[in-house]
Amino acid sequence: MNQATTFITRHEWVHVRKGVANSVSNLGVVRQSPLLAIQEHVRSDFGWDLENDSTSIHSLLNEMKKFDNPEWLESTRSNHLQQIIIKLNAAAKVVVIGAAVEATELEAMLSDEVVIIAADGAVGVFSELMDPESGWSRLGAVVSDADGFPHLREAINRRVPIFLHAHGDNQNEWRNLLEISHQYSPPLILTHQCPENFEGAINPGGFTDGDRAIALAIYLGVPKERISLCGFTTQRIGRWTGQTEPETKMKKLIWMAKVIEISGVKWGEADGF
Repeated sequence: MNQATTFITRHEWVHVRKGVANSVSNLGVVRQSPLLAIQEHVRSDFGWDLENDSTSIHSLLNEMKKFDNPEWLESTRSNHLQQIIIKLNAAAKVVVIGAAVEATELEAMLSDEVVIIAADGAVGVFSELMDPESGWSRLGAVVSDADGFPHLREAINRRVPIFLHAHGDNQNEWRNLLEISHQYSPPLILTHQCPENFEGAINPGGFTDGDRAIALAIYLGVPKERISLCGFTTQRIGRWTGQTEPETKMKKLIWMAKVIEISGVKWGEADGF
């Protein structure tokens, strides 16, 4: 599958892809993907503690077990992930939409062969399309650290698969998302940003919801040549961004640009790169 081999069972969440996941050279030396390695640089730059990131994903995994919800069992989550892998790799183009997306920009990129991955609250742009269903019907997944409300709520109601991310300071947010989502049971796949492995969760690399969505597509086997970006810029804070401190967010966007550069996905100068 596009040079990717995926083995995901109830007891084994391992994804190996040339140039993306950790790999072992002929000398037996472990090489880490740059999309993963950059996470440590980001933590260092912002003064964040890895232990907090680890605590958050541990807590999220434990919290999932408390819900009497068959859709959120680890085995079911792995099956949902397999289905997403198939859908993304069958698409002629995967369009990743970021927080600065505008309706006219997105409409120009829509076709029957497109599957969309949305960064959190960017799903709000669908309400501004001439035909909102032209967006929702093509949405394959949302990548979220749970701060994309109120726009994220419709994705939950529609049972769109959500890659729910745990990091050091969003435990309240992901707990709120779980409570809201429980009655609708959207497929949830858990992601984290730690160098260690966690059974039942994946680390596709990247940092912000937007660039993590790009890293995720690559991680799941989509060739970078088939990935298009919509709504990514370093020039301003996107209007679909969750609540944030402007100075910190602008700094995050610089790191987002670095992740996109590492990914090799084409990003035009008109988009701010």
